[in-house]
Amino acid sequence: MRERFLVSTDWLAERLADPRVRVVDCRYYFDRPGSDAYRAGHIPGAVYLNWEQDLSVAVPNGPYRIAPFETVAATMERLGIGDETLVVGYDDEGGHYVSRLWLTLERYGHGEQVRLLEGGWTKWIAEGRPTTTEVPAYPPARFSRRPGRERPELLVDAQTVLAARHDPCTIVADVRRRSEYTGAEVRSRHGGRVPGATHLFWQDNLDWDGTRVFRSDAEMRQRYEQAGATPDKRIITYCHGAVRAAHSALALTMLGYPHVQVYEGSWAEWGNRDDLPRETGEPHPDE
Repeated sequence: MRERFLVSTDWLAERLADPRVRVVDCRYYFDRPGSDAYRAGHIPGAVYLNWEQDLSVAVPNGPYRIAPFETVAATMERLGIGDETLVVGYDDEGGHYVSRLWLTLERYGHGEQVRLLEGGWTKWIAEGRPTTTEVPAYPPARFSRRPGRERPELLVDAQTVLAARHDPCTIVADVRRRSEYTGAEVRSRHGGRVPGATHLFWQDNLDWDGTRVFRSDAEMRQRYEQAGATPDKRIITYCHGAVRAAHSALALTMLGYPHVQVYEGSWAEWGNRDDLPRETGEPHPDE
């Protein structure tokens, strides 16, 4: 199923001039603008997208909710992405931020037209492939709503996660750093995790110290199944802002898991609410 989600650097290099393909640079950093990196050099023909500004909207206790369709459509049309465009996204963290683009378009029925560039900018540069500082200009496109293909069930809320903690057929997967999971690192009003959540760090799906491509299906499936996250169960992923969670959801979907959802509010919501339960520290061996 990898070809449904990923394209290789060879594949993209052969199609840089294809008008049906739109390359999207999704690099993002918390300490500097990703657009600066884009302007310093990007894959020829690529446009720039900032997931936080272009695909998100803030609500109380939730600064990173997926934007309404009208906002998303306006962004796509501005970038020259239409109903028939194949979107190929890249960043320099193994598809971390591209996954938010995938999650958004999957939610609104366009997910089958999104691919991640395997290894992204990291692999492209390592292979000495062409880059440019030229910013392309594309004519606006038409990006339509697809009611029959939309997937609102892909996203779940806090009440769903709260109930799922007691469901033996559901795994709530915390994909953040271990320090966030235990509460040693606090990024919201409260630290910790959803009680009973299983820690499944998102980066472990990648060859992080190499070109940041996905590990083999067998390796990824083994780590999930060893943690009890088997394909027969519903898997709900969460992180802080539903971006790392989107990456893990994409990996699970790519493995053929049929019941994958993302807690949209993630810890940015859960950790800022006083009415939701939390656990801290290392889990008990019997948990």
